[in-house]
Amino acid sequence: MESFNTSLGGGFILVGFSDWPQLEIIFFIYILIFYSFTLFGNTAIIALSRKDPQLHTPMYFFLSHLSFLDLCFTTSTVPQLLINLRGLDRTISYGGCVAQLLISLALGSTESLLLVVMAFDRYAAVCRPLHYTTIMHPLLCQALAVVSWVGGLMNSLIQTSLMMTMPLCGRRLNHFFCEMPVFLKLACEDTEGTEAKMFVARVVIVAVPAVLILGSYTQIARAVLKVKSTAGRRKAIGTCGSHLLVVSLFYGSATYTYLQPKDSYSESKGKFVALFYTIITPMLNPLIYTLRNKDVKGALWRVLGRGTATG
Repeated sequence: MESFNTSLGGGFILVGFSDWPQLEIIFFIYILIFYSFTLFGNTAIIALSRKDPQLHTPMYFFLSHLSFLDLCFTTSTVPQLLINLRGLDRTISYGGCVAQLLISLALGSTESLLLVVMAFDRYAAVCRPLHYTTIMHPLLCQALAVVSWVGGLMNSLIQTSLMMTMPLCGRRLNHFFCEMPVFLKLACEDTEGTEAKMFVARVVIVAVPAVLILGSYTQIARAVLKVKSTAGRRKAIGTCGSHLLVVSLFYGSATYTYLQPKDSYSESKGKFVALFYTIITPMLNPLIYTLRNKDVKGALWRVLGRGTATG
């Protein structure tokens, strides 16, 4: 079989959910609604974190970065999916596909690193409360955010460049966007060496951060158990519960997609898992962080009250 990517002028066909044509209109409506909520919720978090002085803390600084990441990540895939679901155009150019792969990988990798930084912030808040403001200095917060973004981009560049060296056969991608596991399925030669390098890169960006977060929460759990008052424990659990739920959603789907062998990866199941972390999780994150959060609710009322007063 002739290698496809010898001709960079070719393109790919995104199969999407065309296997279930009767569900496409339902998917379209729900995904459009979820995408709208994602845009609104994450934009609101960013705006509140910047506008309200009481939210000028490390936690909300990192949360606004997470919201921006979710906005970018979902926007890198969902518009293409909506076009695909309407059956208007299921093709994507080789260059467009590589760009989508690079961007989505960079944003996902950055989020993985940022969640570690947020776990460290929660560790400092619970385990080192007296030194919290000294540890989480604004300059350190900015440096950690930059390291997350640069680290995510570097990981993506490495994996994407390795993927581009692989000979691919076929034009049909059984997915709704250009994602690494689907490209690996198209490899038409034995590429064990390249795949091994890519797997190491995925372990570094998924498994290592997950272990670091687990270590942080082990220390947090020990500190919480030492707190004698029920109110103190409840406050500590509330401080970390939201982040732990977001971490579970993110790393659960990332582990399924990126840390299982190529032969056992199911493209059909992979599409639904991808729907979860490209649409559902970015929509849920603002709700998870704000639903029981008095600071954000208070900031929202202050901003709305100020707007009403000036109006």
